Amino acid sequence: MVDSAKGTAICPGTYDPVTLGHVDIIKRAAAVFDQVVVGVVNQPVRKQKTVFSAEERVRFIEAEIQDCANVQVKAFDTLLVDFAREHGATAIVKGLRAISDFEYEFEMNQLNRKMAPDIESIYMFSSPQYTFLSSSGVKELAMFGGDLSGLVPERVASRLEEALRRRD
Repeated sequence: MVDSAKGTAICPGTYDPVTLGHVDIIKRAAAVFDQVVVGVVNQPVRKQKTVFSAEERVRFIEAEIQDCANVQVKAFDTLLVDFAREHGATAIVKGLRAISDFEYEFEMNQLNRKMAPDIESIYMFSSPQYTFLSSSGVKELAMFGGDLSGLVPERVASRLEEALRRRD
């Protein structure tokens, strides 16, 4: 347990859709830092087009973190380190589920560190019940009518089913 919170952290991600694993990491970061800014990537570079607009993804997250007075959610479309500096952040917090996450995050950490050595990357391991959970897996389940309960917030599940049904 951390005795005192310090500074501002950014929790970046595409959050398409936000999962309960994402919410868990955000809330745990909020318990460690004075302020947490959840940065919702507007248009991701390494992923296909998003199912939800950045505005809708922001609203989904805001609905789930209402009880966290020290968390705000904002969309961004700049370099992550520039977004972090814009908000006075000294840390970037991300969740790690598996070895595959580590490989990608290691590379991103090195790039971010080269551009902004003053901003520390901090990784939180997923809680055990969320280690298998990914947005892409949730989308695939939704496409085939799978049960999304316990994976994403209820309002996200219904909107995801509706959005993917419309695409058919």
